[in-house]
Amino acid sequence: MSTARTCTRAAAAIGVTAGIILAGSGIANADEWPPIPDYPSPSVPFETKNFLTPTDPAYWNPLLAENRLTSPYGTDTRIVCTAFHGVLTGCWQADEQGNPHKLVALPFDFPNVTGSSMPGGGPQHFVYPGFIPGIG
Repeated sequence: MSTARTCTRAAAAIGVTAGIILAGSGIANADEWPPIPDYPSPSVPFETKNFLTPTDPAYWNPLLAENRLTSPYGTDTRIVCTAFHGVLTGCWQADEQGNPHKLVALPFDFPNVTGSSMPGGGPQHFVYPGFIPGIG
């Protein structure tokens, strides 16, 4: 096998690998901030920091029905949510560079054991994608 053929195959392998890596990184950054509707809507995105985080002692109170956030950034970066009648329907949080990431809503407001009878199922617990292994 000639040296030129080996170099050509190596260059092709490097090109394919780089393409896969670049395509994968585009998927990871595909989130966008929620759009503002161009029509009257009760679900307009808004900025908020109204979450309990693990550094708040109240976060661990199972009898407190409040929205919770588990994130490496706490509430220090921009958080935008949508809601309907006071119940959050989705949230996004910025990383250090300001890029939005859609937060994962857990099926219940862990560790809260109350509130599920509240409108819309009560408060929610959001997790930054990938922060807890197996979630997002």
